[in-house]
Amino acid sequence: MDCIFCKIVNGELPSQKVYEDEFAVAFHDINPIAPVHVLTIPKKHISSLLDIGTEDKELIGHLHQVIQNVARITGVDKTGFRVITNIGEHGQQSVHHLHYHVIGGRQLEWKA
Repeated sequence: MDCIFCKIVNGELPSQKVYEDEFAVAFHDINPIAPVHVLTIPKKHISSLLDIGTEDKELIGHLHQVIQNVARITGVDKTGFRVITNIGEHGQQSVHHLHYHVIGGRQLEWKA
């Protein structure tokens, strides 16, 4: 599999990690759009939100707890932040490995 995020999980590519445990890893985005822009991913390869199976329920709950930890570690838990996952072409998904963007550190705007 030629997945850039799987290569990060396997230690084949470097990343600036914020958090890691047995099931997930969170690291700084290489092209941040805000002072805090961290990607949170499962270590298990799941292509997108549409590919989450019933066997992944605990993993997805765990990822949400990891996002809470990332918010606390980066300090955006106090001021607010946004969590985004992109799905498919129109959703601008560029890496086909489930990932959540944790974005904050400044006042965010909403542009559709």
